[in-house]
Amino acid sequence: MSTFDFGQETEKLLKWLGEFGKDPEGGVSRFLYKPEWTEAQRNLEKYMRQAGFAVHYDDVGNLFGRLEGSTYPEETILTGSHVDTVKNGGLYDGQFGIIAGIVALEYLKREYGQPLRNIEVVSIAEEEGSRFPYVYWGVKNILGIAKREDVENMVDFDGIPFTEAMRKAGFAFRPTERAVRKDLKAFLEVHVEQGGVLEIEKKSVGIVGHIVGQRRFTIEITGQANHAGTTPMGYRKDALHAASSIICAIMDITKGYGDPLVATVGKVEIEPNIVNVVPGKALFTLDARHTHKDVLVRFTEEVTAAMQEIASQAGVGIHIDMWMDVDPVPMDTGIVEIMKQQCEKDGLSYKMMHSGAGHDSQIMAPVIPTGMLFVPSHKGLSHSPLEYTDPRDLAQGVKALVGVLYELAYK
Repeated sequence: MSTFDFGQETEKLLKWLGEFGKDPEGGVSRFLYKPEWTEAQRNLEKYMRQAGFAVHYDDVGNLFGRLEGSTYPEETILTGSHVDTVKNGGLYDGQFGIIAGIVALEYLKREYGQPLRNIEVVSIAEEEGSRFPYVYWGVKNILGIAKREDVENMVDFDGIPFTEAMRKAGFAFRPTERAVRKDLKAFLEVHVEQGGVLEIEKKSVGIVGHIVGQRRFTIEITGQANHAGTTPMGYRKDALHAASSIICAIMDITKGYGDPLVATVGKVEIEPNIVNVVPGKALFTLDARHTHKDVLVRFTEEVTAAMQEIASQAGVGIHIDMWMDVDPVPMDTGIVEIMKQQCEKDGLSYKMMHSGAGHDSQIMAPVIPTGMLFVPSHKGLSHSPLEYTDPRDLAQGVKALVGVLYELAYK
C-alpha cells in the first residue's frame, strides 16, 4: 500500500461526523429520524457524491455510496455500519465502520480504479434502539425482513409515533411488492471492539469468528418477610439469602466452564428492602453468552437445576423466566480466511476472536456471507464519550478492510 495516512484521515472524518448530534455532555446523541440524524445522513451523502460515488437512499433511510463494477454489475460487496448512537455515546461505535468504508473506497478508487464488482459503503439507519423499542431497523430493511406491523404503533419517549418521525425525516415503509436485493454477495463490518482484549494483548486487528448467542432470565425468589429480631435463623425463609446462594453457585458453575462463556447477574431487587425485616422476595437477572449453542443450552440447564435445588433446600419458591434466547452466529469461513491472509500479507498484528456484543453483522450473516473486523477500544470503553481508539489502530483496521475489499471486488 502507498504511504497514505489512513489513521489521520479516518480520525479527521470521525470528528467531522461527530459534530452532527454533538451532545452538551461531551459525546454524541444521534437517534433515528431526529434532525441530527438527518443532518448526519445528508452530510454523508454530500461527502460521498464529492468523492465520486453513486449515491442513493433506500425507502427507510439507509444511505449507500457505490463504486460501479465494470464486469459483474449484478454483484455487490457491501461494507459499513450504523449511524445512530446511544445517548451521549462516543465517536467510534457504529460510525467508525461507515468512515472506514468511505476511506477504503476512496483509496481503492484512487489506486486501482474501477472494480470488477460493485463496492458499496452503507450508513445504516439504525441499530441501537435508542429512540424506539426496536433494534436493527436498518439492516432488517436491507434484507427485507423488517415487519411494518412491529413498528407502526410505536412511540418514542416524547410520544412521537414512529410513522410520523419517519415521514418528517423524508422516508417511508418499504413497499411490500418491492423485491429484496439479490446482488449482495458479501457484507463486511469494521467496528471498535467494545472490550479490552485487543488492547491488553497489544493486537491492532481482531478477526471475528462468531458473534455470541445470548440467553437472558429473570429469576424471582419468594420467601416470607418477617421481623428481623424475633424470627430465629432456623425458622426463616429468607429470599435474599437464597438468592445470594444461587448467584454464588451460578458464578462457580460459570468459572468451571471457562472462556468464552460469560454470565452476569446485573440487576437485583429486594422486598421489602428494609433494615429490620427479613427479605420476603428477591428478583435478579441473569445474562449468559457463548459462541456455541449446545454449550449455552447445557450451561443454562445446569444452572436452572442448581437454582431449583438451592431454592428447595432453603424452603423458598422460585420462578425462572427465560425471556431472550438468541443463537450464536458464525461469520463466513471463506471471508474469515481472506481476512487472515490479508492481515498476514500486510504484516498487521491480528487476533482471532469472538464478539460478545450484538452487531448488524449478526442479522446479515444468516442471509449474506459476512465478515467482521475489530480494532481496539482504549480501556475497553464503549457507549461513552470517553471512547477512544489510537489512530494507528484505526489505520490497521482500514488497511485490513482495503485488502479484503480488493480481494472480493477486484479479482
